[in-house]
Amino acid sequence: MSKHFTLPYDGGLIEKGLPSGILHSYEKIVTEIFPESRPASQAIADIIVDSINSAPADRLFKLGVTTGRTPVSLYNELARRCAAGKVSFKNVSIVSIDEYYPAHGDEMQSRNYKLHEALINKVDVLKENVHIPDGSVPQDRISDYCAEYDVIARDMDLLVIGIGEQGQVGFNEAGSTEKSRTRLVRLSYKSRKRQAKGFGGDVSATPANALTIGISTMLSAKRIILMAWGEAKAEAVKAIAEGEIDKAIPATLLQVHDNVSFYVDETAGELLTRVVAPWLVGPCDWTKKFIRKAVVWLCGTVGKPILKLTEKDYLDNSLGELLDKYGPFDKINIDVFNDLQHTITGWPGGKPGADDSTRPVSAAPYPKTVLIFSPHPDDDVISMGGTFIRLVSQGHNVHVAYETSGDAAVHDDVVLQHMDCTFQLGYADEFARVKAIVDSKRPGEPEPRELLEMKAAIRRSEARGAVRSFGLDADHNAHFLNLPFYESGGIKKLPRTQVDVDIIKALLKELHPHMVFMAGDLADPHGTHRVCTEAAMEALEQLKAEGETWLEDTHVWLYRGAWMEWELGRVDMAVPLSPAEMILKRHAIFRHLSQKDIVPFPGDDPREFWQRAEERTQNTARLYDGLGMAEYQAIEVFLKLC
Repeated sequence: MSKHFTLPYDGGLIEKGLPSGILHSYEKIVTEIFPESRPASQAIADIIVDSINSAPADRLFKLGVTTGRTPVSLYNELARRCAAGKVSFKNVSIVSIDEYYPAHGDEMQSRNYKLHEALINKVDVLKENVHIPDGSVPQDRISDYCAEYDVIARDMDLLVIGIGEQGQVGFNEAGSTEKSRTRLVRLSYKSRKRQAKGFGGDVSATPANALTIGISTMLSAKRIILMAWGEAKAEAVKAIAEGEIDKAIPATLLQVHDNVSFYVDETAGELLTRVVAPWLVGPCDWTKKFIRKAVVWLCGTVGKPILKLTEKDYLDNSLGELLDKYGPFDKINIDVFNDLQHTITGWPGGKPGADDSTRPVSAAPYPKTVLIFSPHPDDDVISMGGTFIRLVSQGHNVHVAYETSGDAAVHDDVVLQHMDCTFQLGYADEFARVKAIVDSKRPGEPEPRELLEMKAAIRRSEARGAVRSFGLDADHNAHFLNLPFYESGGIKKLPRTQVDVDIIKALLKELHPHMVFMAGDLADPHGTHRVCTEAAMEALEQLKAEGETWLEDTHVWLYRGAWMEWELGRVDMAVPLSPAEMILKRHAIFRHLSQKDIVPFPGDDPREFWQRAEERTQNTARLYDGLGMAEYQAIEVFLKLC
């Protein structure tokens, strides 16, 4: 499938014709921003292929690589070009930068195995030219082995690596120095927790140590390319590209290299100065939303509400171009205030019989058919539970489509507890049999299908309970699509195909919705939210091409997940929530009991989902209040895609 989701253009820095020195003036590592990971990977592949093809034939070209999710699209592109005869790896030496310790190369969780699976087995590199740290070396030989491997890894022609969310490179974590070489390192608990996804979510089963080349080894490379995709990497990208050298963020140590560059997608680069405040860098395209973005930024910078901003505030903060084109300042203040105020509505489906000329949603038709796409069986209530409640209470025909089973996020203990419950209620005693299935699991391998079906059933029952709490008929209004791409039995999902799209198309054709809500999260380029949204968008585009005229009256709205929120410059609709609606939303989230306390992959945030969701919406309300709007308990916000 070819459809990749990017956010609509809302104005910004005019980069065309802008000298590189000005464009990258805030960056200590020159950073190239792409709409998403695929074109960025193609650009990196161009560099790799050109470098290999132009290298001297009398020696091996030494290419440093890494594993993980970040380079997946790059390796797919390199494999495609190799198969097409555009590049050969027969004269290339591949050097991997890290490995778990202890680990054998044939173990599915090892970096060795994953690198072979992702790249080595797909290109024509000679076996003797592949170098991967050996995680099976006896401990009494580790020091000597690391010194030997450091010689192999030094003086790479090109090193291409991803960065971690805390700015790690390889397994060089906080505290690494610019003089560090290949060595055995102790992994922090936080790192083991991140890596635990590949070990069945069990931190205790994740190796406590790893082998990694050092920062000094990396700096010996002739050229370094860093990669980062997704908004989860945004803070690290800003620190690495624009911040000071800091041993707590190891990748910043690479700033001293003479030939290092950064390739990021638009969400990973969203905190860079030329994105956050492009007027500080150069001339801008001042669209209506972009003007709002600038004014909201200015309010935060000077600590004032919109209508108290002065001409001096604009001039002192490099917004003179805005004044020249759209001033005077007081007109800009009033226009932006009204624009932002008109995003606020208590009627997310439109207010019947009202003047809708300044409202985000039209009054007619009423009632509307609304379809909420929920990637996992709880994203609907976590991300837009208050708006969901409001739409139902205001009489709209609301349906929710749970795109995946969510079975991967159910802990084994939850299944066993349900089995025990059925026995205690007097039904069949299946506990011992299911316990045997659980015990048969092997880390890194797909879970038994029967166990996954149990987990999927648990999540369906929870989702049905949540929609019933809103007063909906779970049999009629809740749709479980079980998209096939998700059902791999493991963390790594299958490719999205036309089968996934056809399932969504069938539901759309059945309902003919006037409003479609879907996830706009882009944190993980290979994550479930992104794949689901791209599949839904592909379905809509195919239906349009097939002549489905009812889509002319269909509008798509994007929500965010529990961690991030739309910046106010982008918002098209803001739905205030009362304290009572906050409680109803919280109780709906509570229905998803399998996701409380012991979810297998909770991430680094210790808060439960309801706490994250409430803090996010309350913070949005505070931002509106600080701009001079009315004070609300909480606000859920949405971006209108079409």
